[in-house]
Amino acid sequence: MEQGTAEPQPETRVWLPAQAVSGGPTGVRDRAAGPGTGGSGTVPPGPRPRRHSVRGQVLAALRRALTAGELLPGEVYSAPVLAERYGVSATPVREAMQQLAGEGAVEVVPNRGFRVCERSSRDLAELSEVRTMLELPAIVRLARAVPPERWEELRPLAEDGVAAAARGDRAGYAEADHAFHQALIALTGNRRLTQVTGDLLRRAQWAAGGGGRPGTAALLADASEHTALLDALLAQEHGVVERIARAHLSAARHRH
Repeated sequence: MEQGTAEPQPETRVWLPAQAVSGGPTGVRDRAAGPGTGGSGTVPPGPRPRRHSVRGQVLAALRRALTAGELLPGEVYSAPVLAERYGVSATPVREAMQQLAGEGAVEVVPNRGFRVCERSSRDLAELSEVRTMLELPAIVRLARAVPPERWEELRPLAEDGVAAAARGDRAGYAEADHAFHQALIALTGNRRLTQVTGDLLRRAQWAAGGGGRPGTAALLADASEHTALLDALLAQEHGVVERIARAHLSAARHRH
C-alpha cells in the first residue's frame, strides 16, 4: 500500500492492456474487490515477465500503455491489480510507477495507487520550448563538426520510426523517436545533455489530457522529418538542417 493519508479519491481503474511484455501465459484472479483497489472480476490470463528483468519489462509495458492511450489521463490505477496482470509482486510495479512519477507521467495517490497525469497545451508548449533551446544549438554544432558518414549510422533508427508510424503504432513510434533523438544528441559527447533531453522528450510524449492522439498521417509526417534531417546533415546543408530541426522541435507542442 502506498504511504500517506487517505483522502476521498476517484474509483481506481482495473487496467487490461492490449500490449503485453514477453513471457509465458499465466491465469490470475483480480483481487481488486478487496479494500482500497476498487475493482472486481477476473483478469484475463497475462504474460509473466522473466524474473531477471521484471522491473524493466514492467516499466517498458507501462510506457507503451501510456503512449498508446491504454492508461487514461486523470484515472487512478492500482499497483496490486497491475502486478496480478503480469504475474509479479507489487514491488516491481511500484518501482516502475515511481520512475514514471519522476518522469512526470503519473503521480502517487496515497492509499490508492497512481494517477495518470494530464497535460495542458501550456505544458506541451513549455516542453517544446525548452527542448528547442537545448537540442537546436547542439544539432547545429554537430552539423558542422560530425563527418557526413557518421550520420548514416542513424539511418536504421529513422527507418524504425517510419515503420512504426506506417503501422499506426503510437507506442512503437514513441520508442523509435526517443531512440533517434538520444542517438543524435549522444554525438555531442555530453552525457548530461543526452540525459536531460531524453527526459524532456519522455515528458512530452505523455498525451495531453483530453486531447486527440496523432493518427498514422501525423506520425508519418513526424517520422519523415527525421529522414529529411539526416539527408540534410549528409549533404552538409547547414541552413536546411537548422530549419528542419527548428520546425521539428517546435511542432512537438501539437503532436502528443
